[in-house]
Amino acid sequence: MNFTKKLMVRPGTHVKLKDCDPDDTFGYQDDKKTQAKQAKLILRLDDLQYLFYAVKKRALLIVLQGIDTGGKDGTIRHVMSGVSPQGCNVTSFKSPTPDELAHDFLWRIHKAVPEKGEFGIFNRSHYEDVLIVRVHKLVPKKVWKARYDEINAFEKLLVENRVHIVKFFLHISKDEQKKRLEARITDPQKSWKISAADFAERKYWDDYVSAYEDAISRCSTEAAPWFIIPANHKWFRNFAVSKILVQTLEDFDMQLPRPSLDLSKLDLR
Repeated sequence: MNFTKKLMVRPGTHVKLKDCDPDDTFGYQDDKKTQAKQAKLILRLDDLQYLFYAVKKRALLIVLQGIDTGGKDGTIRHVMSGVSPQGCNVTSFKSPTPDELAHDFLWRIHKAVPEKGEFGIFNRSHYEDVLIVRVHKLVPKKVWKARYDEINAFEKLLVENRVHIVKFFLHISKDEQKKRLEARITDPQKSWKISAADFAERKYWDDYVSAYEDAISRCSTEAAPWFIIPANHKWFRNFAVSKILVQTLEDFDMQLPRPSLDLSKLDLR
């Protein structure tokens, strides 16, 4: 079984996160060999993005979700370090604005979907409307429960319109989260990240785990599968996400388009 399939949640699977070890590295070590492979993946991702932008046959939507301190920002910073900003946009979804609340919950999401030839990265996403909304009881159960089918239908619509979706759940343990929160307190380089909400939300750990299990189980589909990434080790998180993205893009079997002009007839005199 290849690397991508090992981490993919097969449609119809009932996910229990306790059965997924966030410390797992699938036999890889944080050594020079893996570091060299990661460097090659970053370069390859850059080449593939250039090709993807030139071909313009489809869009790529990358969804990053995870419990607080899971590493969404770090994944973007490291994995996308070689990607050209010209063909890549990052959207971070915060609390909805009054204008967004006046529309259906997918309205603000659809506006941020990338166009053909581009990468779109969602730092949090439409899944917040079956996660934080569920945990804090912001809407009735019958409302958020109906959203699983609405999300699946939305993602199917995107895929049918040549938006390829890759969804990553960055899986960390509660102990690892504690270490990362403590680091934010003691490290001057990280203290600016401290948010009272991060500490308050930690009290709801078990509720978030249950919400994520249901969201991943209900919404890992043939059209838009979820990948559970063991993320206690940041180096492996970056390696796994990079490897899956490279495999995804290589599977498109892209070729550079032919020039639209007869190059032999161009006169540079």
